[in-house]
Amino acid sequence: MDPLSAAVQRRTDTGPDTRFSLPQHDGTTHGILVRCGKEGEMADELRVLHAADLHIDSPLHGLVAYEGAPVDELRSATRRAMESLVATAVERQVDLVVIAGDLYDGDWRDYNTGLFVVARLAELHEAGIPVVLLYGNHDAASNLTKQLHLPPNTTSLPTTKPSTKHFEDLGVAVHGQSYATRAVLTDLAASYPQAEPNLVNIGLLHTCLSGSPGHEPYAPCSVDDLRSKGYDYWALGHVHRRWVVETDPLTVFPGNLQGRHAKETGPKGAALVTFTDGVPAEESIVLDVVRWEHPEVDVSDTASIDECLERCQVELSDLVAAAGRTCALRVTLVGETGSNRTLRARPEWLRNEIRAIGLSMGGSPVWIEKVVVETSDPSVRPDRESTGPLAEIASVLAELQADIDDALERQDPTLDVLRDLRKDLRAAAASEDEDILGPEELAQALEDAAELLSSRLTMTGSSDAD
Repeated sequence: MDPLSAAVQRRTDTGPDTRFSLPQHDGTTHGILVRCGKEGEMADELRVLHAADLHIDSPLHGLVAYEGAPVDELRSATRRAMESLVATAVERQVDLVVIAGDLYDGDWRDYNTGLFVVARLAELHEAGIPVVLLYGNHDAASNLTKQLHLPPNTTSLPTTKPSTKHFEDLGVAVHGQSYATRAVLTDLAASYPQAEPNLVNIGLLHTCLSGSPGHEPYAPCSVDDLRSKGYDYWALGHVHRRWVVETDPLTVFPGNLQGRHAKETGPKGAALVTFTDGVPAEESIVLDVVRWEHPEVDVSDTASIDECLERCQVELSDLVAAAGRTCALRVTLVGETGSNRTLRARPEWLRNEIRAIGLSMGGSPVWIEKVVVETSDPSVRPDRESTGPLAEIASVLAELQADIDDALERQDPTLDVLRDLRKDLRAAAASEDEDILGPEELAQALEDAAELLSSRLTMTGSSDAD
């Protein structure tokens, strides 16, 4: 029996679609998925699952293991998300998986990180699904001191120059280049080859495009630069939020597979791209196993601490139920409330009360990362046009908040401590993704200080009057 007939005999029926295991010259097999219409007519369709920024085994800095906290789920979240990616690829019968950089978070602490990834790629190999990946700034060749051979279905694109991986059976050409070093500041896409005729051309690139807030300017390029290559789809990585950059050609950042801290909120996952007669259509596939959220709970008009906590209970319960998975929350209380002084004066008690709410609501596990108090006292409303201590506080706050960075750069000795603190904290930052004491954080810290000072002055005034 010839190889093709043998492959047909070993086919696996999957409803209206059929996947054939086609023997290759190297002794391996590759799955070909034939999709049929209602009357058995062959449809020219190709499914590609595009992921990026998996950051496998990324450490969770600041993880506080309080009683009842789902610490193990948080620590293993990046691994479980990759497992979801593989399961989805098999379930949705995709023809190809592409990974646009930062598969790893950096050098492996030990070989278990690499072994985990190899095992997942091997599962795709068993399912007959090929994988093309490249390495980005976090897992650049210069960053990785440990390596393992990848399964036969997996192609990692080289660092020296752009390369093309052809899949003749699928009619696909994937073009891309890995990072040789962490900081690639040149336009890699400029050297990518032009599209090949009669094939679906996919560009795989780890880039910031022309710039993205919170991300280093790696492999910069413009959409016009990408369009000039004539590709059908650009599979991008590096930006951790989902972003459909352009529709002609379809250019997508799927975002990272799993949020890792309070600035990576909301659903995370991959992009499933379906080419019908060569034309791509994309849908977001949510794959995160831990959902980071930053809820603001408005406690305005609450008359007591108990009412504040009841409002937290209701809003957090609704949020966790909607997420349908483990949640990591940074909870911020806002609004004018007569409980403002108590909320600000007892931060440890308040943090643990919110943790207790998370533990008692049932359903999906909840981890409270932080509780931020941004409430105000309705009785403390300084008029900036008046005089006195409260007005002076309001005036200084307005001046500093107008331009935080400029205020710190001025040689004002009263800001030396804050300036030195920011410098030291940024030097000790565990990741370039962390903006330690950035403008927003400093502005909020100043507002908190002004609110606390105003409350204390008001309390002193009340005591003296009594």
